[in-house]
Amino acid sequence: MNRIVLLVLILFSMTVSAQNKPTLYLIGDSTMSDKQDPDQNPEHGWGQMLSALMTSGIEIDNHAVNGRSTRSFLAENRWNTVKNKLKPGDYVFIQFGHNDQKIEDAERYTNPYTQYRSNLEKFVRETKEMEAKPVLLTSIVRRCFNEQGVFMDTHGEYPLVVRMVSNDMDIPLIDMQLLTEQLEIAYGPEDSKTLHLHIEPGENNYKPDGVEDDTHLSKIGATIVASLALQEFQKIDLEIKKYIKPAVLQKNLIPDEESKE
Repeated sequence: MNRIVLLVLILFSMTVSAQNKPTLYLIGDSTMSDKQDPDQNPEHGWGQMLSALMTSGIEIDNHAVNGRSTRSFLAENRWNTVKNKLKPGDYVFIQFGHNDQKIEDAERYTNPYTQYRSNLEKFVRETKEMEAKPVLLTSIVRRCFNEQGVFMDTHGEYPLVVRMVSNDMDIPLIDMQLLTEQLEIAYGPEDSKTLHLHIEPGENNYKPDGVEDDTHLSKIGATIVASLALQEFQKIDLEIKKYIKPAVLQKNLIPDEESKE
């Protein structure tokens, strides 16, 4: 009888522990999303790397999807799916922009200062209503150097609006645009190709025709970008930092000029 009681207590304790464990929800686009066939596919979203960089004390539920903007994410009821699962103490990382700027696409485009901003505010407001914790992230940059080797911005006003919403609503901000711009510049026009998908025909069985993609990340690039995000969480003293593996916080991810020589 005592053994049965003990077993019941253990199972009950495990259930309560699982229920109390916070969940980190990710909403965004392809740069953050989980990719199919991760063991063969050279393309990775930085969000899919987080589970290897964080402890088992937090669950990770990645709802970022290829090609989505704030507008299409809402229209497809993807946000409602996340919102209905939120519990107090959960986190929601919000990173959109790559597809909101596609002015030729009526189902995805949003004006940065009106609809885009309003959608971001909705995500933040409704996350807080569920007693969860929203975190805004600017978009990661595209690899874009001009002929003189100068890094060029491709996101226009969208990252600025994210910063504005963060400031006006007093919400934590991870400036992924700044972090990844610093990363691209540190690697330079040639070495930065390793952060993305630059594959020659016949080099990779998953993409036999080869690819030159300066938007999406390689496994190496995704791991570095995810690690940069986690290091920034520690710097701004978010409570989530306690779930980051110590080794991640000790890495020097952006080489300076001296270390490159």
